[in-house]
Amino acid sequence: MKKTGFLPGLWRFIKRLLLILVIAQFIYIILLKWMDPPITITQLGSWLTGHGLKRDYINRHEMSVNAKLAVITSEDQLFPDHNGFDFKSIEKAMKHNQKSKSLHGASTISQQTAKNVFLWQGRSWLRKGLEVYFTFMIEKIWGKKRILEVYMNVAEMGDGIFGIEKASQKYFNKSSANLSRQEAALIAACLPNPRRYSVKPVSRYVSIRSGWILRQMNNLQADPDIQKIVSNSLSKK
Repeated sequence: MKKTGFLPGLWRFIKRLLLILVIAQFIYIILLKWMDPPITITQLGSWLTGHGLKRDYINRHEMSVNAKLAVITSEDQLFPDHNGFDFKSIEKAMKHNQKSKSLHGASTISQQTAKNVFLWQGRSWLRKGLEVYFTFMIEKIWGKKRILEVYMNVAEMGDGIFGIEKASQKYFNKSSANLSRQEAALIAACLPNPRRYSVKPVSRYVSIRSGWILRQMNNLQADPDIQKIVSNSLSKK
């Protein structure tokens, strides 16, 4: 009797555990609409591997419009318009990756935020599947302004440097609220690989890409949908 009852008992335990985990992660997503992530797997990994963990979370109203505009320009110009996924860019990247050894990504800011906050770095199908789920959830629960705010606080912007405020202090000895357009563009330019592309001293890649970002900022700054997201107005709309 004990042997025949073991497997059903184990299965009931696993189902209860999974239910608890599902409820817990859902509550965690809701809490992070207002709370800062205590730590992320990427940040913990940076600290454990000797790269350090330097961060300073701030409110989105303390971030300059220049910084927010530069990051959107660099990482995801369709950020205001999609529901978390840029399917045209994903399809284009897939076609490129099938023909070339160099891999192109097509992750939106929403996807990068989901990965940075809830998951680990890597390219496994499991991680990508979970990324889809968390991206969908934060789009529905957080909204665009909160997603951008969290991304700009947790994204690595230098070796062991996380968030726009710490990056601004490190590179330019000033608060991110006072970043110029040029300075914001330089920081945003390192985002594809912040441990490889140096902001200070400025690497060749960052120098070239920051010029492109500045030109694109000039084109996008008047877009009303982008203005709603990057504005420091206290309005919730």
